[in-house]
Amino acid sequence: MSPLDVPAHPEHPDHSDHSAHPLARYGWDEPTAEAFAPYGRQGLTPARVVRVDRGRCDTVTADGPVRADTTAVTSPDPLLTVCTGDWAALEPGGRRTPWTVRALLPRRTAFVRSTSSKRSEGQVLAANVDHAVVAVSLAVPLDPGRLERFLALAWESGAQPLVALTKTDLAPDAAHAAADAGAAAPGVRVLPVSAVTGEGLDVLAAVLGGGTAVVLGQSGAGKSTLVNAMVGQDVLEVREIRASDGKGRHTTTTRELFALPGGGVVIDTPGLRGVGLWDAEEGVDRVFADIGELARACRFHDCAHTTEPGCAVLAAVDAGTLPSRRLDSYRKLLRENQYLAARSDARLRAELRRDWKRKQALGRHMAERKRGPR
Repeated sequence: MSPLDVPAHPEHPDHSDHSAHPLARYGWDEPTAEAFAPYGRQGLTPARVVRVDRGRCDTVTADGPVRADTTAVTSPDPLLTVCTGDWAALEPGGRRTPWTVRALLPRRTAFVRSTSSKRSEGQVLAANVDHAVVAVSLAVPLDPGRLERFLALAWESGAQPLVALTKTDLAPDAAHAAADAGAAAPGVRVLPVSAVTGEGLDVLAAVLGGGTAVVLGQSGAGKSTLVNAMVGQDVLEVREIRASDGKGRHTTTTRELFALPGGGVVIDTPGLRGVGLWDAEEGVDRVFADIGELARACRFHDCAHTTEPGCAVLAAVDAGTLPSRRLDSYRKLLRENQYLAARSDARLRAELRRDWKRKQALGRHMAERKRGPR
């Protein structure tokens, strides 16, 4: 099945009934209709982007699939480029002219990570997503730190995160792994699933039905297999993972949107080796909400949870109620997010430099006091 397959509609229904709109199964609703209205008055056609490829994109319209040129909306800002999941306004083409993307509708949500570029640029992986499914393979040991990183970006996107523990049929103790994942994902549903036995697939379909979901994770996490199981057909190629390290081979090379049988759509993504944060302070706070709650009881409102007296977070670590690993992960992600923001924001960079100098001077002063008079 092609991701562009849609039923034929020889006669367009009343567009005021959004549930009856031909694009309803692809997420068309009242807010989307309102955002598109000005473009409709210009004679443009609504479409959802299902795949992007070198100046062109595959889209789905009320009358079927359309391949459109994207050069008219090309932007030097990578955050503004056409992305899978976008809603677009297309100018119809003629017999010798291609369809053209004339505008993108404002995104409700966007899953953004930092690129490996030294210019600290962001990259949009999926747009207008309701659920961000973080796929974690149980065929290899769980990495809580990596899961927390994915979840920080998921929360920051505006979507609702969900952890799918894949390959439960290969896990010796799936219940224990689910408990560990739950500890790293407070407030997030953790769902063990298996494309082989079918475990959890009906629950996952019920949660995601009617909306837009994006599946994220490392290579070998079973994303494409999971998407095939959800769609009900082998729409994506699947390869075996390497036995030596349990890693996949990047079968998926592009981000692609597929319709689900029960309604809604799912976006498959290539395996992510690097998951760099991008302006994800709020996302980090959501992932570590337990630490934030503890911090309310700290003696100082600006407590850094390092050596300050009266620190409730450190007290929880000492008492064994907060794993030291989790506090270390929290500090690491905050530092990384601050560093990235400083590289892309000159004013913030200057403020961080001044703050560092103040702390350095204070450190020297405290060290001198400890040593005492010479």
